[in-house]
Amino acid sequence: MGRYEIQVLDSYENITYADGMAGSVYGQYPPMVNPCRPQGEWQTFDILWLAPRFDGDKLVRPGYLTLIHNGVVVHYHTPVMGVTGHRRLPTYRPHPPVGPLRLQDHGFPVRYRNIWYRPLKGYDGEPEWRDLTFVIFPNLPRP
Repeated sequence: MGRYEIQVLDSYENITYADGMAGSVYGQYPPMVNPCRPQGEWQTFDILWLAPRFDGDKLVRPGYLTLIHNGVVVHYHTPVMGVTGHRRLPTYRPHPPVGPLRLQDHGFPVRYRNIWYRPLKGYDGEPEWRDLTFVIFPNLPRP
């Protein structure tokens, strides 16, 4: 949504601060485990995102994240504390329930492939826009 970041930093035998390693909710939560593969192997991220809900300027429900990294659950229904960032307290600012997917880097080579971004629908086939959940990066085959 352009506000909440999942870190994709190379964290295979690469020590960094806990909430900045691959699979972390950046600046908020480290992953429960580090299932990173060595450089040169594809990493996979399956992300289920339940967007926060607002009533005007008031937060009604925080966003929740489930993240499966290389087939291992590293966050399960984790409440996101607000917009992510480095060394700052997270806060929420009201926004629409749907937003963009942004991929970034900091000048180091990174490649992405087979990106899927789709709303999950309710059992009746209709999307629940207030509780929209996305799945990003379905399991990718190893090269």
